[in-house]
Amino acid sequence: MADREVDYKELASMTGMHHVTISRHKNMRIMPERLERDTLLKYCQALNCQPGDLLVYVPEPPSNEAK
Repeated sequence: MADREVDYKELASMTGMHHVTISRHKNMRIMPERLERDTLLKYCQALNCQPGDLLVYVPEPPSNEAK
């Protein structure tokens, strides 16, 4: 959004999604359990980008339960 100089309300208009939903997605600290394909498609089309531009894989730290 920053690279494209687009705010929440403008992206909401471009995607047809509610600006609060966009804000929630942007500010999440962890990946949601489920991200709809259509949602990702709307973001990519509106921002003219690829899914990899929006998502970063961060592996979870190993749990201590394995010991």
